[in-house]
Parts: sequence; structure tokens; C-alpha cells
Amino acid sequence: MRDFRVIFLTSGFLLAGMSLLALLHGIGSSLVRDSEAGAFYATAIVGFVPAAVALAAGWGAKAELRFRQAVVITVLAWFGLPVFCALPFMLGTWQLSFVDAVFESVSGLTTTGSTVVSGLDDSPPSLLLWRSVLQWIGGVGIIGLSIALLPFLKVGGMQLFKMESSDRSEEKIIARPNRLAITIGSLYLGLTLACFAGYRLTGMTGFEAINHALTTVSTGGYSTSDSSMGHFSIGSQWVSIFFMVTGALPFLAYVRLTRNNMKAQGSGGFGQISLFFIIVGLAAVMMTALRLIEDQGFWTALREALFNVISVITTTGYATADYQLWGPFAMAVFFFLTFVGGCAGSTSGGFKIFRFEVLAKALWQNLNRTAQPHSLSPARISGQALSASDVASVALFSAVYVATFAVGALVLAATGLDLMTSLSGSATALANVGPGLGAIIGPAGNFSGLPDSTKLVLGGIMVLGRLEIFTVLVLFVPRFHTA
Repeated sequence: MRDFRVIFLTSGFLLAGMSLLALLHGIGSSLVRDSEAGAFYATAIVGFVPAAVALAAGWGAKAELRFRQAVVITVLAWFGLPVFCALPFMLGTWQLSFVDAVFESVSGLTTTGSTVVSGLDDSPPSLLLWRSVLQWIGGVGIIGLSIALLPFLKVGGMQLFKMESSDRSEEKIIARPNRLAITIGSLYLGLTLACFAGYRLTGMTGFEAINHALTTVSTGGYSTSDSSMGHFSIGSQWVSIFFMVTGALPFLAYVRLTRNNMKAQGSGGFGQISLFFIIVGLAAVMMTALRLIEDQGFWTALREALFNVISVITTTGYATADYQLWGPFAMAVFFFLTFVGGCAGSTSGGFKIFRFEVLAKALWQNLNRTAQPHSLSPARISGQALSASDVASVALFSAVYVATFAVGALVLAATGLDLMTSLSGSATALANVGPGLGAIIGPAGNFSGLPDSTKLVLGGIMVLGRLEIFTVLVLFVPRFHTA
């Protein structure tokens, strides 16, 4: 690239922002006197120095962000910021090792929700809030990434969800970034505040409510209790169900709703919303029936089934029960649900609902053409005709996604994990779900007992999954670096 200054400038602002956030946590810790202020003040100082250097190096750069620069900044941020954000976990009361602290930080920023920390119920408030805030930031970050950058990278059909106002000339990321960012930021904040109010009304304390609001709307799944949402009231669990769903729906659909433009084609993604609810409904019905067979009351069976199905599909990772105890069929269902994910342009991870929609419609179109070779009726998604390149993009992403899962499972097995833990560990990290299957990393388990090498591999898979794989792979293409 000819101009690295914009990379330094943007990276400096990001690091300065996180340093300021650490400073605010230090002030808050001083006010509540939970003995973590020193760790946060030290983190802020460590961050402000390189941030100042980066800002000085990049000062005077043009504000316009080009495609290549955006990719480099994105990868640097998602791999670099977790190391900085891990400092309070190392310097504070938890005194986590470097690997454990980075794992917790990566899991937070990618909104995966896997944790190596136990004793959450008695942990310092400022540390619990720090990890919750990381997930909230990660959630809004992935919305921006999936709307502003991935469509230009043509990652697995994401080009189908461009805003009509996007300006592709000279590879500008978006024509009106400020307006879009303000709109989505306002929606995200509004949903978080509504979720907070819901939790307060159903019995959570103010601190518990704000933490869970931050990690519910972001579909992250960090909790203030080792028992996750099972520690809280039935009313709180229903609130969680509702807002996990809102976080997994495309935020561009909310934008259209606020603009009274429900009929517009393109980035709303209303087809995938329908498919999302169909999949949730079918899985919930199966799990409810399974619980009823085991003599559970209807409302208890429905709530447990619906909560845990939605938690896994939206990649939130909360748990109210150890669904591994529901039998091998339930384990198989939840394993496959791990890959599904939410809608494109949401905070959720996973394969994404719209890709299943594209593949299904492409298959149906192919079968129709086999039956009627002269048929010219094109398949459509979000009001747009599916081109051969769109289908090829989704098919290629599907192959790479499966290959990444397989390679991840093999590498995890090489670190000493059993087959079930390797498979579910790779799946839950790639889809950013949180809990896996098995005695170690299941819904009732914890990742702390895993070897350091395993945690590093899982952390890398989490970032790959969050960046939709191709965002990282494109850096290894020689032509990407040519002017």
C-alpha cells in the first residue's frame, strides 16, 4: 500500500479508545473499591503510549478508507486488541496467565462466550463489567464489519446485502458511513437499554441487568454467575429469549423499519428472517417433545427447549440446563445447530441463515432445470436474482468453512483432546457459540482445564470465524498487496 498513515491513524484511535475505556473502568473500580483500579490504570497507561505514537505517525492522513486498508485494520484490530484487553485479567485479582487472559479477551471481543474463569458470583464487579463491555463492543463491531467491509470482499454471498447507497467507486467502503453508523449505533444502544429494563423488571439487580443486557444483545453469553442464566428467574430467561432473537436479526432490517421502507429490496434480508424462525421453531418443537417424554411439565419443557435452542442458534451461549443430559438425539441436534448461526448483518456468528437459503434455492433451481431444461425462471433472494457468481461465492465459502472446521478439529485432537471435545471445540469456536459438548467444555463445563496450546488454537479459530475466514486469507494473496 502506498499510504500506511491511515492504518496508523485508525489503529491509534482504536487503541486510544480502549485505553480510555480502561481508564473509566479504573475510576469506577476506585468508586466501588473492589481493588482492581490499579490494574485498569496500568492498562490505560500501557495503551495510551503506543496509541499516541500511532496517532502521531498517521496524523494528516486522508479520512477516506480504502478497501485494502480496511482489511488490514480489521485483521490487526481483531488479532491485536485482544492482547491489550487481556491486561486487566492478568494484572487484576484473577491473575490469569497470558494465554488464559488472551483467550478470555478473544472470546469476549468475538462474542464467543467461552470462559476459563470460575467463581464468577464472587468476582470483582469491574472485571465482570470489563468482559461484558468487550462483548458489547465486539457485537457492534461485527455489525459494522458485515455491512461495510464483507460485501466488498464478496465473502460467501455477502455482496447480496449491500446498502443501495454504497459507493464502490475507487473501493470506498461506504458512501455515508456516519449516517449509517449513527443509526445502527442508536438501534444497538436502544435494544440494550430495553433489555436492561426487562432484566430489572424480572428481578435482576442493576449490576446483573447491565452486564447481561450487554452480553445478550451482542449474542455474547458472558454471565455474572457460574450457573449462567440458570441462576436467574424464569421471567429473566424469557427476556433473554426475546433479546437474543433481536440480536440475531439483521440490523439493516431495523434500519428499514425505522425508515418505513419495508418493501425495499436488497439488504433487509426478510427471507432469511423467515427461515431463521422456521429453524428455531422446528428445533424447539423437537426438544420440547423430547422433554415432555421425560415427564417434564409443558411450560418448563417449552422454556428450557426454546431458551437453549435459541441460545445455540444465535451463538449467544447462555445455558439454563445441561442439554447433554437430554440424550444422544438432543446432543446431535445441538451439535448441528452450532453451525447454523443468525442472520447476516447481525451480532451472531455461525454459518449464517441466508447461506442456507441461497444453497436451498440454488438446489431447487437446479432440480427444476433438470426436470425442465428450458426453464429460465431465476432464483431470488431478498428481491434480487441469484447470479451464478453469487451461488459460486456461497458454495466456495461453504467448502472453506467445512475445511476450516475439519482442520481445526484435527489440530485440536493433536493437542491431546478426545474426539468429541475436538469436534465440538472446533465447531463452537468457528461459529462463536461458546459452550461445546463433552464433559470438559459442555454447557456445564469450563475451558480452564485445556492445555495452553489448545486455547491458542481455539482463540485463532474464534477470530477466523468472526472475520468470516476470507478476510484473513486475502492477506496471503500477493495481488492484494499490489498498488
